[in-house]
Amino acid sequence: MKVGVLGSGLMGKEAARDLVASEKVSYVGLADIDLSRAQQVCDMLGSTKLSAYEVNAADAINLANFMQQFDVIINALFYSFNEIVAQTAIKVGVSSVDLGGHIGHITDKVLELDQEAKENGVAVIPDLGVAPGMINILSGYGASKLDELESLKLYVGGIPLNPERPLEYNHVFSMEGVFDHYTDPSLIIRNGIKQEVPSLSEVERIYFEKFGPLEAFHTSGGTSTLSHSYPNLKTLEYKTIRYPGHAEKFQLLVDLNLTRREYEVDVNGVKVSPRDVLLKVLDPIVELGDKDDAVLLRVLVSGKKANEEKTYAYEMTTYKDRINNVTAMARATANTISIVAQMIGDGTIHKKGVYPPEQIVPGDLYINELKNRNVQIFEKETTQSSEIANA
Repeated sequence: MKVGVLGSGLMGKEAARDLVASEKVSYVGLADIDLSRAQQVCDMLGSTKLSAYEVNAADAINLANFMQQFDVIINALFYSFNEIVAQTAIKVGVSSVDLGGHIGHITDKVLELDQEAKENGVAVIPDLGVAPGMINILSGYGASKLDELESLKLYVGGIPLNPERPLEYNHVFSMEGVFDHYTDPSLIIRNGIKQEVPSLSEVERIYFEKFGPLEAFHTSGGTSTLSHSYPNLKTLEYKTIRYPGHAEKFQLLVDLNLTRREYEVDVNGVKVSPRDVLLKVLDPIVELGDKDDAVLLRVLVSGKKANEEKTYAYEMTTYKDRINNVTAMARATANTISIVAQMIGDGTIHKKGVYPPEQIVPGDLYINELKNRNVQIFEKETTQSSEIANA
């Protein structure tokens, strides 16, 4: 199969690395608006399967000319491009996948293209990162083992192995995206009622092996399409994992309006955005650089099976690949989107249309493919979800 990758940033680079290592993939095109940047990645990966392309993703014609050369497109661009990429892929008859993005209901707009995708015989799967993405696939897999799904509790965090003051956090994707996840309201389902709660709220203690006490709190975007796929849920919650005290510190920044979008203050006659200033101030402080990171994940899928209360727990701890200098978050994210793109390309996923990951990606095969890449997801079955949540 031939796979095109849009974006030669960290996720695009690592998706390309995974693709060229696959026997199923014969050719990979890596596209960027800056040809030299794409070429630099190609030179670094050093594969004869890989070629660089100059593509302006904002130009639908330029985008279409690139896409139509491939069987599947991986969109590793910023989420503002997700709608035009999906539209163009459908128009030229090529399947596509993206990393998701909840701001401005981008994923909802992609899902609305379902009928067009079916008519043009292509598969489009959005939200294929870690959260959303990996947690959706695992939620769908656990749900498939139950007669009646009642609860999904999701925990994910990308954290540094050696936290440093003041925030004990280093960002592994856009800090602007972090602000959005921390400030937009979080969608949950509680007692069967869909509702919103403030992000950074309801902090709870959580434990993972080899880590001291951690905290988890609500953040936006993580539940993604799950409330639509499983409308009869009694409970749906997504929380982000950080070191203790992080939420309280960031809440102060929010309360001071320092993260507020479209907000300005007058400083000596000059309009200044506190958010833009804070982003600039924080960037060098929270830059991960060469530091080691880890991705922690726990998905608790609860319900009834043969009239018995069951919980399937999926847990992962992934670390940085020091040999290739690949962050844990990049490994988990890029592997996920590459695996699913290849499942479409080789016919494992054969349905046509636009589907969220939980409805279409075979969880058992996905877990096995991750294992082949030294990313282990462990499954545990129990009748007491509370025992697992604090294990």
